[in-house]
Amino acid sequence: QVQLVESGGALVQAGDSLRLSCAASGRGFRRYAMGWFRQAPGKEREFVAAISWSSSSTDYADSVKGRFTISRNNAKNTMYLQMNSLQPEAAAVYFCAAGGWGVAPSGYQHWGQGTQVTVSS
Repeated sequence: QVQLVESGGALVQAGDSLRLSCAASGRGFRRYAMGWFRQAPGKEREFVAAISWSSSSTDYADSVKGRFTISRNNAKNTMYLQMNSLQPEAAAVYFCAAGGWGVAPSGYQHWGQGTQVTVSS
């Protein structure tokens, strides 16, 4: 079983940068591909980015390509999401997920509780 805890969410201004972290505990983290999703009020949870267990493969939603970067440090059991040039439409609760791949939330086994990102214009 893997437990995931997100951190780093904050209130920022449009154009600012923010880095989210996802700390994992439990067995198997280093074998899992992982991803970031986000959910805004009244909207479905949507894919943001994913990274393979070795960091050799990454995938991004078109809406964040070139501005967001996903990474992980297996020695620290931590995954990151660097978000640059944030815009108000990026405001959402951001979730990390493990044990899956692809853009569908149903494809992942483990989830964190989420961290709030708010972007003021």
